[in-house]
Amino acid sequence: MEQPKGAKQKKSCPHKVFIVLGFLVILALIAIVTTAVMQNKPLLKNIKYGIVLDAGSSHTNLYVYEWPAEKENDTGVVQQVAVCKVDGPGISSYSREPKKAGLSLRHCMDVAKEAIPENRHSETPVYLGATAGMRLLSLLNPGLSDQVLSSVENNLRFYPFDYQGARIISGQEEGAYGWITINYLLGKFLQDVSWLSYLPGKKESETTGALDLGGASTQITFVPDEAIESPDNSLHFRLYGKSYNVYTHSFLCYGKDQALQQLFASHLKPTDNALEDPCFNVGYTRTVNVTTLYNNHCTAAYKKSLPATDVQITGTGNHEQCLHKVLDIFNRSECTYSRCSFNGIFLPTLQGDFGAFSAFFFVMDFLKLADVKNPKSLDEAKEAVRKFCLRPWKEVKEEFPKTKEKYLSEYCFSGTYILSLLEAGYGFNATTWDSVRFLGKISGSDAGWTLGYMLNLTNMIPAELPPSRPLSHESYVGLMVFSSLVLVSVLLILWLSCCKPKCLQKGVI
Repeated sequence: MEQPKGAKQKKSCPHKVFIVLGFLVILALIAIVTTAVMQNKPLLKNIKYGIVLDAGSSHTNLYVYEWPAEKENDTGVVQQVAVCKVDGPGISSYSREPKKAGLSLRHCMDVAKEAIPENRHSETPVYLGATAGMRLLSLLNPGLSDQVLSSVENNLRFYPFDYQGARIISGQEEGAYGWITINYLLGKFLQDVSWLSYLPGKKESETTGALDLGGASTQITFVPDEAIESPDNSLHFRLYGKSYNVYTHSFLCYGKDQALQQLFASHLKPTDNALEDPCFNVGYTRTVNVTTLYNNHCTAAYKKSLPATDVQITGTGNHEQCLHKVLDIFNRSECTYSRCSFNGIFLPTLQGDFGAFSAFFFVMDFLKLADVKNPKSLDEAKEAVRKFCLRPWKEVKEEFPKTKEKYLSEYCFSGTYILSLLEAGYGFNATTWDSVRFLGKISGSDAGWTLGYMLNLTNMIPAELPPSRPLSHESYVGLMVFSSLVLVSVLLILWLSCCKPKCLQKGVI
């Protein structure tokens, strides 16, 4: 029996329509996947690099920093990526052979060359800042100082970096850049957390003061609540969109090495060819060359004729006598301002919290007095130093066989000197002592002036536009929605063409 025309069997999907629709489906899928991959692939980092050499009195360190080309509030977000300690003494020690000063930097410059991508070498600035050791040399013999810096310049220009200069930075700069460094690392400019979070109930100050101790000078820097009476001690900074008026002073000749030289020079008598020193452990001896001792800006005022070329120093390990001798080098009798530290230098009332770094940290860390989470009181610190001074040199040397003898022998003096400087020199007491923390590395970067120097210098480097996505967010979302609608529409048409639902079929007669 013949079926009615309306009851004809459903025809299969036309072959050509299937091909066209399938092709559209593939195109829509390719468009969606390609757009998503291109839009979300990792952006190339536009990183800049900088090299800063810290030419201190006792040694030189090289630091490599990096920061994104786009800046935050006009200041680069800088972090330390490499550090290299130069072999040998500080560049000021090469005054008799200036050419060797520059050559001593070669190894660490090679380290920097490896740490920085080759395609960034030509645009990477390199700076050398010389501190108190070179300040003293320039006072003693400006010609020799110039020769040392010339040797340094010749060797730094040898490398494929953008040489920006080698110069002696002032004590005020050293102090101020150290202040920038620790406040940056402690999150005072950008982040919300710092080491002060370890102290329950402790209210954080807006910024943290900086205490820096080197071999030839020491610096104190902080933001005071009162006016700075001495203009020479006032500096202005603008960082991360905010302005700061900072007090800073650098005491030349009051680094721990030069303070010790002052101690020797001031206590030697014209008839002495030997000296008993209470600031060294019992049993320790050292020979000091008289000519070298007095051929120094810091000790020239104590110069006297001695019967011998060399003087033998013998330790007696008496902390109380050592403390008395150390206090003698701080002159607190003269002050023409409302308040002074020592030697007639204006010092505002101590304000807020302080981070002490460089030799402050290294000495106190050795004496187990630098634990941020478990800080010691001033009395506990004094007792720890006293006990160390009482120990015989033989016992100390046996316990610390790997520590360099120069440093190990001076920890009794250095500990006594640091406590005297902070208490008698700057005015910290038992009540304010807990505002001082001894800091080494913070968030992977060394506490010191070089990072602050780099942060400040990035204000001079033009900001570049950050790497951007191929499409704006709005365009990306719109394109993805459009492609998805096209894909859904094509699939719907394909389904309707191949498998027409009963509700759309013609009725059967």
